[in-house]
This record gives sequence, C-alpha cells and structure tokens, in this order.
Amino acid sequence: MTGPRRVALQGDLLDVIGDPGWSAPQDAPSGVRFRPGHWLLIEDGRIVDVRAEAPGPDWRREVRTGQLILPGFIDTHVHSPQLDVITSYGTELLDWLETYTFPAERRYADPAVAQAGAATFLDALLAHGTTTAVVFPTVHKVSADALLAAAHARGMRLIAGKVLMDRHAPDGLRDDVVGAEADSRELIARWHGTGRLSYALTVRFAPTSTPAQLAMAGRLLAEVPGLYMQTHVAENRAEVAWVAELFPQARSYLDVYHRAGLLNERSVLAHGIWLDDTDRALLADTGAQIAHSPSSNLFLGSGLFGWRALEAAGARVSIASDVGGGTSLSIQRTLADAYKMQAMQGVKLSAWKALYTATRGGAEALGLAGEIGSFEPGRSADLCVWDWASGPVAQHRDALARGLHERLFAWLMLSDERNLHETWIAGTCRPSPIRPDRSGVSR
Repeated sequence: MTGPRRVALQGDLLDVIGDPGWSAPQDAPSGVRFRPGHWLLIEDGRIVDVRAEAPGPDWRREVRTGQLILPGFIDTHVHSPQLDVITSYGTELLDWLETYTFPAERRYADPAVAQAGAATFLDALLAHGTTTAVVFPTVHKVSADALLAAAHARGMRLIAGKVLMDRHAPDGLRDDVVGAEADSRELIARWHGTGRLSYALTVRFAPTSTPAQLAMAGRLLAEVPGLYMQTHVAENRAEVAWVAELFPQARSYLDVYHRAGLLNERSVLAHGIWLDDTDRALLADTGAQIAHSPSSNLFLGSGLFGWRALEAAGARVSIASDVGGGTSLSIQRTLADAYKMQAMQGVKLSAWKALYTATRGGAEALGLAGEIGSFEPGRSADLCVWDWASGPVAQHRDALARGLHERLFAWLMLSDERNLHETWIAGTCRPSPIRPDRSGVSR
C-alpha cells in the first residue's frame, strides 16, 4: 500500500485520550478532544499535527466538511473463519462449537479457502471501521499464514497466531504438542514483528489443550519477546464446570492459565463473565486483560459481564465483536449491546467511556498507545471518516441533539457500517465498499 507523502484531512476530529470512568457524562470532560473543522496532517503514514488553519500548497488537501473523523476501532477478540457461521441459530457455547464452528473451521485446511477467507474477513473489518484486531484463525498453519500475509499486504495492525488445540476436538482440527510448537516457531520467525504484525500464542480454550500443550505455550511466551497470548476464559457456566473437572488441581479456570505461565500484560482473554474476586485480583496483578464480548454473550446466553467490578479491582477491559458468536463486526453495534448489558446491572456506559474503550483504551490494553488509538503526533494514521447520521431517523435525532455527548451517544446507538465513508490505514485511504462515493472534496 502506498499513498501521498503529505496529506491534510479536514473534518470533525474526535478522540478520547484519557479514561472518562463511570461518572455521569459531561459535554467537555478531561481527555475528550473535539475539534470540528480542523485539519489532521499526515506525513509518511503518521500523524504530525492537528491545526485549525489550512496547511500550505505542499500538502494534498482532503476536505470532509461536517463529517466525523475518529481513530480506527480496535477489536480485541474475533474469529476470522467464523463469518461462515455468524448468526447461527439456537445453541449455547459448547453445542454451538460442535454444531457450527468446528465444521466451518475444518474447511480452512485448504489453502485456497484460507486465502479467500482471510481476504474476505480483513476487508470486512476495514469496511466496518476496524483497523486493528486480535484474531483467531484456525488450528491449521496455512490459515494463520494466509491471515497474517493478507494483513501485511493491507498494512494493517494485526495480532494473530495458529490455534493450539490437541484434544476434545474433531478429526482435522487437532494438532499435537511437537507439531504445534514447530508450526508456531516457524510462523513466529516469519511474521512476528514483520510490518505491523505481532504473533499471538492462540490457545483455543483450556479444555482443548492438554497440560503439556499449555506448558509449551507458556515456555514460548516467556522465550520470545513481545509475543501475545489469546484465549477464552469463564464464558459459560457449563464450560467453567468442565474446566474444573479437567483441571482439578487449579483454583479456577483463570488459574489454569496462570499455572501454565500464560498470564502477562500481553494476554488477551475473551469473556471473563464467571470470575470471582481472586480471579479479578490475579488479572490486575499480571496485567492481563478481558476482551468484553457483549453481543456474543447475549446471543449465546452466556451471562452478564461485570465490567465495573473488574476495573475496580485494577484489571483492564477492552471491547470485542467475537464474530461469529457475536452478530456483527460493527463496533458501534457491539458498544450498543455493551450499554444494554451494563444497564441491566444498573450501570450506565457513557459515549465517552465507550469510544475510549474502542480506541485509546484498547491501544493501552495492548501496549500500543504509542502507535494507535488517538490523534497524537507520531501515531499511525489509522482512522475512519463517518457520517454523523444516515437515514431520516438518525438525521432527525442528530439535528435535535443537545450537546456533544448526546450527539455522540445517538451516533453510537444508531450508526453502523452504512455511516462509513472511508477507512485510512497508515495514511492510505480505502473508500467504503458500501459507500464508495465520497462526499468530501479533494483540492
């Protein structure tokens, strides 16, 4: 991907550079920066300045008057092959895996399927405004290789790795400890630190890895600097009970990973619904994060996530679509479900907190705040241009909004990929495939 060396993009710039917490929303809280009609200056793919006045003629000017410009969204847990089974009907987690997920993932042993699936998935992320993601491919090395290669070709910030799964899985979806380590080492050597890629040791979940495989993953995590680890934890009560049977020596589901050396500040664990106070303290102590997946939790009937309790214990929380358990790659729809889930527990999620979690907060949780998540100078120019409102209902609501928070909250609840005009990756523009006609004017 290549683009102009110096680009100036004008529009309504909004980023949130500090956690707003859980207090009642204000229109101008500390850490929220709204700069309507400002210019974002991008040089060699990185942000160099924000200013009110237009730059000189040595900058290519891209005008997006009246459009909302945000940092690209960060999805911290999503499954690339599961677009095939998104919105599948009628089961809870364990049955859902057997009925829908595992058959879909078996197809990714075919290199042609893996390559086509990776391209479809990554283009879909970009078409929904997601520029960074932490992704599960499948157990097949070719699946991880195809996904990482496709992300590199698009210049995307991606964290992914071959799934580790050596038991309690169907034929065609199991590896073994020796082969999994060899495949992982080869993929790490090829992709970890290449371009904007990082490798993640990808434990499917504790029941599908033997203690020996978990220990192997722990050794690799300690050995190779900068590796991530991704897995699932405490999503469903039947799953938690199964883990207790399989690992009777562990204090809890989370403790299984801790004993294997898999918890550190680069560990991303999806769900985390059925945790206790000791688990929450362990997450805080190790720096591991929970990738909150509200759409999936609601769709599969897994439970209500205790976001405030985790943060009160000092643990980190990011936001995730978890497609295909989740029903959309849209981070706005995911955040709308997060709002509803918290409301059911008497907690109100503000638009500021929601936007922070999907941008700068996610970057901080991944240790990437120096690269993505805000419009600070030096950050990669990963951003999206959105319509404030699309369609008569949203346009009517937007026109009546009183103050910035009300306007942004309505945008979060009513918008989706149909509001997206374009996604920028490292300063290169990719028009939305849904809305390829840009209303802005280049000059």
